[in-house]
Amino acid sequence: MKQINVDVSEKERLDKYILSHSDISSRSQITKMFSENKVIVNGEVKKPGYIVKKGDVIFFDEPDKPLSDVAPQDLPLNVVYEDDDVIVINKPQGMVVHPGAGNYDKTLVNALKFHTDTLSDVGGEKRLGIVHRIDKNTSGLLIVAKNNNAHISLQKQIQKKECKRFYVALLYGRLKEKSGIINKNLKRSVKNRTQIEVCSDGDGREAVTIYNVIKEFGGYSLVEFELKTGRTHQIRVHAKSIGHPVVGDDVYAPGRKNKFVTNGQLLHAYKIKFTHPVTNKKMEFIIDLPDYFKKIIEKLETE
Repeated sequence: MKQINVDVSEKERLDKYILSHSDISSRSQITKMFSENKVIVNGEVKKPGYIVKKGDVIFFDEPDKPLSDVAPQDLPLNVVYEDDDVIVINKPQGMVVHPGAGNYDKTLVNALKFHTDTLSDVGGEKRLGIVHRIDKNTSGLLIVAKNNNAHISLQKQIQKKECKRFYVALLYGRLKEKSGIINKNLKRSVKNRTQIEVCSDGDGREAVTIYNVIKEFGGYSLVEFELKTGRTHQIRVHAKSIGHPVVGDDVYAPGRKNKFVTNGQLLHAYKIKFTHPVTNKKMEFIIDLPDYFKKIIEKLETE
């Protein structure tokens, strides 16, 4: 979702205001957005003729850039494993997985298109090879499918919870329960469409996370998480919901004093287990913490 904050007094129609304050240049795209109720102002769906005013917060789904503009780019790519059917990537913190609103290049898909000519297209041109995602500022392991048969097999494994994904995060504080299961439904926030929030069991989508405290350092805890479902921002929101958000998470840990220099949340997808879609061989990959994460742990161990 794209967000625009109206910080000056305006007397302009909402549709025209979006056209003048975004990358959208097509009137037909704007019309389509409104017809699909994809323009929200202050938490409410608005029509094109709404007159914007100071203090309004506008959210809208920015139309995808033309598919032909998703170009191959020679970007650093940490390939952990590759064969004719799958690639396992160690994605760095700061890299967006696929093109979308505001991120049309320098994504993992751009790098993959340069790296290989064979990628699955089940998810469309913008998501070539992408079976599952991790957040921009989360680092770690990601499976890429090189053909549609591999993609469908891996997708089914994720849906059936046969693909196991494990993360390590540094959390604020010490958890009362050193291990457990967080089972809290999640949905997109009405107030801020770029964020996810916990909701009642009858609302949103099921989200289940298993956690286990690995080590404690004063006012911090190093925690392993296993995803049983794969919702957007799942670990980050679940960690916040138990009162221990991820260190460096400027979205879900606002106001928390972060004494470390971080470029995002200290969350790393360190292990993944799946069955090879062609050979049926059990595959397992483990990747070490990135250097910036290790240095923070080392500093905590010496304090």
